[in-house]
Amino acid sequence: MRLGVLDIGSNTVHLLVVDAHQGARPLPAYSHKAQLKLTDHLQDGNRLSEECAGRLRSFVGEALRLAEDKGVEDVMAFATSAVRDAVNGQEILDRIRQDTRIDIDVLSGEAESRLTFLAVRRWFGWSSGRLLVLDIGGGSLEIASGVDEEPDAAISLPLGAGRLTHDRFTADPPPAEEVRRLRKHVRAEIARTVGDVMRYGRPDHAVATSKTFKQLARITGAAPSAEGQHVRRVLRHADVTQWADRLTHMTSAQRAQLPGVSEGRAPQLPAGAIVADATMDLFGLTELEICPWALREGVILRRLDAMPLEGRS
Repeated sequence: MRLGVLDIGSNTVHLLVVDAHQGARPLPAYSHKAQLKLTDHLQDGNRLSEECAGRLRSFVGEALRLAEDKGVEDVMAFATSAVRDAVNGQEILDRIRQDTRIDIDVLSGEAESRLTFLAVRRWFGWSSGRLLVLDIGGGSLEIASGVDEEPDAAISLPLGAGRLTHDRFTADPPPAEEVRRLRKHVRAEIARTVGDVMRYGRPDHAVATSKTFKQLARITGAAPSAEGQHVRRVLRHADVTQWADRLTHMTSAQRAQLPGVSEGRAPQLPAGAIVADATMDLFGLTELEICPWALREGVILRRLDAMPLEGRS
């Protein structure tokens, strides 16, 4: 069947159309996205602006029309950190539902972490043993660990690259004192979670998803996306530490010239690198393998798991 996933993320709003069947991997058929950067539109009182709400409504309507044109049978829509944390987030989604008649689920941080973990487990399989999965989004950092398809620990922290850039940096490049304060804040937040995750055991395989980790891997020598999903891509902590410092001394325009870094993502890459460096350090990880599957694929897989088996009465 042809499914659509509408992902209202803190950075990007993305419609992904896939051909999916039980027991088979979802095959991407069409993609449409826009960088709305919802975290940049949070006003005083943590409210999303009316301008932002209007742009989101327009994109959802456009995405639904495209999904219909592409023959999608079912659209699963969800929102993550920026909408979840905005005081008027649910109000905006209710208005969108009235206009478009689509229900948009607001995922909890734990649900994000668990669904991303499911996608990574399915990608790498049981032979990976205990997985540790890291995902730096625009609004939050997800950490999950486990030996099954349901993780033993699933944690979400408000340490997304977009959120931290918006809240903590006042200039481009950021002043050294702001970088120092952010580094201290990030490490204190992550350190509180290490014991809760590691008490189940050290990982056999440490994995990263999300644009931040993919861009850092590309900067440090990983294969470009044009070479396909099945090329092994690794991100080493020593390289992250080096680039976490270098990126804070570059302007967004200079970062956008780096391999794999888009103009829209360049402003928040220093904060993302600081989070990546801290996470790898505090969890004692020398390297991470990049997984091409993440939250959207986890949502699709969960949907397929809930379907009755074909041929069963």
